[in-house]
Amino acid sequence: MHYETLTVDRKGNVTHLVLNRPEVMNAINQKMHDELEHAFDSFAADDSQYLCVVRGAGGRAFCAGSDLKSIATRNEPHVYPRHGYAGLIERFDLDKPLLAAVDGVAVGGGFEFALACDLIIATDRSRFGLPEPLVGAVALGGGMHRLARQIGLKQAMGLILTGDLVGAPEGHRLGFVNAVVAPEAFEQEIDRWCSRILRCAPLATRASKQSVMRGLSEPDVQAAMVAQQHYPAFADCYESEDRLEGARAFAEKRPPVWTGR
Repeated sequence: MHYETLTVDRKGNVTHLVLNRPEVMNAINQKMHDELEHAFDSFAADDSQYLCVVRGAGGRAFCAGSDLKSIATRNEPHVYPRHGYAGLIERFDLDKPLLAAVDGVAVGGGFEFALACDLIIATDRSRFGLPEPLVGAVALGGGMHRLARQIGLKQAMGLILTGDLVGAPEGHRLGFVNAVVAPEAFEQEIDRWCSRILRCAPLATRASKQSVMRGLSEPDVQAAMVAQQHYPAFADCYESEDRLEGARAFAEKRPPVWTGR
């Protein structure tokens, strides 16, 4: 599919998805919502793709949230696709890892987009926040709930109730940013995280993500440990060829060759 608001490139087992509306700080309009839904559908369905890196074009923003000018022009709100805002925030069945590579602003829906990813790598000039209350709105794209779960209630409330923006170093201290680097080291850091993830068996990575995310809804650790044996990705991993390959590679003292089967 030809995209107007995105670029999608597959390099080996990694999908690189770029929000490509730099003239409006990669704000999301109706076309981008629809194209993101399609792009994430394609990534989820492609067994050769183990990891997706999402970033914004232009060096000023990852994503500035919703394109309010496009809403005003349409004279009606955006219609979110099947998996919610940005085709992602309600995609609860995606077990492949997502990495948000943030260089610049990630605010409002853009921050919610990044929080819906599994990892956030940011440059030290990046800023994050949910400023909706400053304009009389509420962050309804899952950001409030994900932030409270990812960094704890009091720290999350401090950001949510003030509408404050924080820099990437503070985001790292709070715990929602995994790594902070200078802009000139950004590409190298992204590649480093991708290579470290790709060392692992893809089905084991998917099973791990699914177990963590589903386990959060279990009443306690004991219940989560019992339930994980019945999660679909867990069963796929333990019945896979890659599980046998991992054991053979360890015994033969060589790097494993994963097939995702």
